[in-house]
Amino acid sequence: MQFQQLQYFVAVAETRHFTRAADMVHVAQPSLSQQIKALERELGADLFLRARGNITLTDAGEALLPLARRILADADTARHEVQELAQLRSGRVRLGATPSLCTGLLPDVLRAFHDRYPGVRLLIEEGGSHDLVRELARGALDLALVVLPLPTPSPALTTVELLREDLVVVSSPDAPRPGRGRRTVRVADLEGERLVMFRHGYDLRELTVAACRAEGFEPDFAVEGGEMDAVLGFVRAGLGFAVVPRMVAARSGQGLRVTPLARPGLYRTIALAHRSDVAPPRAARELQRMLLER
Repeated sequence: MQFQQLQYFVAVAETRHFTRAADMVHVAQPSLSQQIKALERELGADLFLRARGNITLTDAGEALLPLARRILADADTARHEVQELAQLRSGRVRLGATPSLCTGLLPDVLRAFHDRYPGVRLLIEEGGSHDLVRELARGALDLALVVLPLPTPSPALTTVELLREDLVVVSSPDAPRPGRGRRTVRVADLEGERLVMFRHGYDLRELTVAACRAEGFEPDFAVEGGEMDAVLGFVRAGLGFAVVPRMVAARSGQGLRVTPLARPGLYRTIALAHRSDVAPPRAARELQRMLLER
């Protein structure tokens, strides 16, 4: 049974005339008649009682008609939905990002994307780079913003460097300035200072601890285990200093003193990742383009 045959059958059933049905579907009448006969042979039953000037449905035709209309309607719905997706009027994007990127980088880009494509749903998953790589690999995400280098390099992923972001030291305005009040602070100046530290598995934790150890000391934690919002809250409360991305510090508003790190400073490299073996959906590719062009 062919889709085209069902179209011809419904046209004849609605017009009760082979010539008018052929005009409706823009095909020659003999071709339409041949396809109807082929459909009847396949089904093993006549669909029409043919009399000069009087075409009526048989019992088999009456039974097939609602089913054929439903199949054609479902096909039209499928075509419409695919076109909607292709033209970015609907669909979804599953994007993973570290919490600090959700706070710093994404709000402006996602707002611009939503303004342009309001029918596309944005599903955001926060996590560390290790967790996001795993979710990408199993197909649970279309794209992910991760910190390079990846904890476990994977040939199954394609990564494109997006930006390099400076890290800064944040403290409470009521606390003594880090680095003895200098306008910039070195990593070495954090020795002996109480730090507010992120939970295990957080990219910023690993980067900060590695930088301290490279200067020959172990960092001293006043409190540890928080996500970004909690860490910033603890710093505002005067519990200690924290090393955070510049974009996050800039968006955090009142209640924080921001001190740049002296050259060469610390920075992190942000990349956009997706699976190498599967092309992201159209909407995800459009978000990818906006992120790369931001």
